[in-house]
Amino acid sequence: MKVILKEDVKSLGKQGDIVDVSDGYARNFILKKGKGVEANSKNLNDLKLQKANEAKIAQQQLEAAQELGKKLEAGKIEMSIKTGEGGKAFGSIASKEIAAEVKEQMGLDIDKKKIQLKEAIKVLGSHEVPVKLHPKVTAALKVIVTEEA
Repeated sequence: MKVILKEDVKSLGKQGDIVDVSDGYARNFILKKGKGVEANSKNLNDLKLQKANEAKIAQQQLEAAQELGKKLEAGKIEMSIKTGEGGKAFGSIASKEIAAEVKEQMGLDIDKKKIQLKEAIKVLGSHEVPVKLHPKVTAALKVIVTEEA
């Protein structure tokens, strides 16, 4: 019997897969526990429409991430930190502060987890900070660190 899986089933397949299983296994396990539905024409059509919808949503998310990436690369944020004698910085700037400044200065919401800062910024000057907005989209945000007056 052909079955469309509604969820991942170990050693059988992933959600949305069409698998061929014995009638007893399908009736007594997969259909009974709601892990799948019979692969008839109605259910196959529903699966096709669902996959088309998921692809459309994924494309919209990619386009939104590309648009946000262009805005980030076009802009820059300026931050200041306290410094001591000789220009030595007290403290540092982490991804949390960068995300807050992007929201304040550029009006864009960015999750601090998407800012890929290898280590906190501890020196004055201009820095390129990568921001991973989507698995296929990474933007470079320009952060200018100045001395606090």
